[in-house]
Amino acid sequence: MEEKKTLCIYCSSSNSLPVKFYDFAKEFGIKLAQNGYNMVYGGTIVGMMGVIASNALHHGAEVTGVIPERIASFGLKNPELANVIITKDMRERKATMEKLSEAFIALPGGFGTFEEIFEILVAKQLGYHDKPVIFFNFDHFYDNMFKMFDTIYENKFAKEYAKNLYYIAENIDDMYEYLKTYKPCEAVLKW
Repeated sequence: MEEKKTLCIYCSSSNSLPVKFYDFAKEFGIKLAQNGYNMVYGGTIVGMMGVIASNALHHGAEVTGVIPERIASFGLKNPELANVIITKDMRERKATMEKLSEAFIALPGGFGTFEEIFEILVAKQLGYHDKPVIFFNFDHFYDNMFKMFDTIYENKFAKEYAKNLYYIAENIDDMYEYLKTYKPCEAVLKW
């Protein structure tokens, strides 16, 4: 039997979002488990991340939470998790999540989500890994960011090949099809 792959999920930890984002998070967590994947994420019970983790867990996925001591001290650690890694800080958290994951997916989120996925994207650009990096564009959340990407390419702040470093998924089935057929892109020096 093939070992399940682990997806690293970056997304919002806010409990103040419009309901459509939590409904999507529930569906995403269920589909993650149904498609035979495990999950690693930030380890909290709050926001979209908590909804995804709980639903993935209840539908058969193994879910690992990686949470810094400071955030755990706020009482935000997900009590449903059997697998929790407590790190000393955010840098250690991100490195641990990267090590445990076969792919990285950014769902709608705030500054933390952007910071995490961009660090992974830059690491891929510089050749530190060749794992899939996906922006899940639920409800056109990332449209304005992709317009900024176009400005970056047009003004030569990044080469066109960089478009091969990430994938833009518009729906769940599309994302899983990409993951199943993923082949690392040829390494190209950024300089």
